[in-house]
Amino acid sequence: MNTSAGAAIAAVAFAAWALSGVYVVQPNEQAVVTTFGAYSRSDSPGLRYHLPTPIERVEKVKVTDLNRIDIGGSTGAEVPQESLMLTGDENIVDLAFSVQWRVSNASDYLFNVKDPDDAVKAVAESAMREVIGKTKLQAVLTNGRAKVQIETVELMQKMLDRYGAGIFVDAVQIRNANPPKAVIDSFRAVATAGQDAQSLVNEANTYRNRVINEAKGDASRIVQSSQGYREQIVREAQGEASRFNQIYTEYKRAPAVTRQRLYIETMERVLANSNKVVVDGKSTSAPIILPPDVFRARTSAPRATAAPIAPAAQSSNAPQLPVAPAGASQ
Repeated sequence: MNTSAGAAIAAVAFAAWALSGVYVVQPNEQAVVTTFGAYSRSDSPGLRYHLPTPIERVEKVKVTDLNRIDIGGSTGAEVPQESLMLTGDENIVDLAFSVQWRVSNASDYLFNVKDPDDAVKAVAESAMREVIGKTKLQAVLTNGRAKVQIETVELMQKMLDRYGAGIFVDAVQIRNANPPKAVIDSFRAVATAGQDAQSLVNEANTYRNRVINEAKGDASRIVQSSQGYREQIVREAQGEASRFNQIYTEYKRAPAVTRQRLYIETMERVLANSNKVVVDGKSTSAPIILPPDVFRARTSAPRATAAPIAPAAQSSNAPQLPVAPAGASQ
């Protein structure tokens, strides 16, 4: 009886010991199994089994979680030993940054690196100092940060891979970059002066563009006006030439009539605003009496009309008006 009970107890104890090797690996984990302390294998997420202790042991590592390390301290708690760096143009910059990393290989992470956080921090500081040492201060303070961050990530990854750390660097983010406190006011004054200079340059460019556009507009307007004047003169000349050709054609058909008509039209234009009366003395022999309104100033240009011929007999009581002799003009 005692022998059977002891065997049963031993069997239960052995079963419990054997079942102690059952374990579960979570989706964000990777399991590393060691046999008598030496690396044996890595297990992926799921229900797994290893030989009970002390034959095999298992250690789980979170491989998808992001880890973060701050270098250079934080606002109000700066660490100058980490943040002060020498730039490529021999200036000093006070730079604080953060590194985000995760485990890429659980076995390398456990066996090749004694303290992963310290290793990542040391590699990050070394890589950042090397990159800053090749970069000018102005680029670090302004638009060169993105390039510095990318180069630092690449350099860190090469160093960690060379060490076999099993760590993947996800990102490097510069939190702040400033000149040393002793000269920060001078740097700000220089930056302000640069901004003022750029503002003046922009204003000058704006004025130049406005003046150039106005000059181009004036030039275009003058050119268009000249073209319009040229077109007008050309058309007037063409009209005069056409008119002359028409007159010349008529002249060739009837020279005497055309000369007479041109003479009459010319005299009509010349004497349109004149108070003189021209009388053809060849067609009359009696005295000609001119009406009084002939000698008034004319406001328009009426056509010249022939004066009426007075009858030979006049009443003795009728008023006598000036008489123009035949063939004379008044």
